Amino acid sequence: MATPKKKIAATKPNSPTQQRLWLMYPPKLIKKPFIYEVGHKFKLVTNIRQASVTDEIGIVCLELDGARSEVAAAIKWLVKQGVNVEPVEIGVIAG
Repeated sequence: MATPKKKIAATKPNSPTQQRLWLMYPPKLIKKPFIYEVGHKFKLVTNIRQASVTDEIGIVCLELDGARSEVAAAIKWLVKQGVNVEPVEIGVIAG
């Protein structure tokens, strides 16, 4: 008699997630309040984990908490605004 296979639940768009991202701003976008806007345009909690801003570049490690669909929409919006968005690779020490 074969053992029944377990069903793997598909990731639901409204399931909660936490994602850390590197945001890199070109000089022309440094003064725009993207993190503020993400927190107001989308149902997300934003948390700045690390940041370095100069006249030449802005680099921010941003943590987003909320529904997967909201996180995906926020990332898409940031990219459309001209912000380079990359996932943070969490190492053993940082995790």
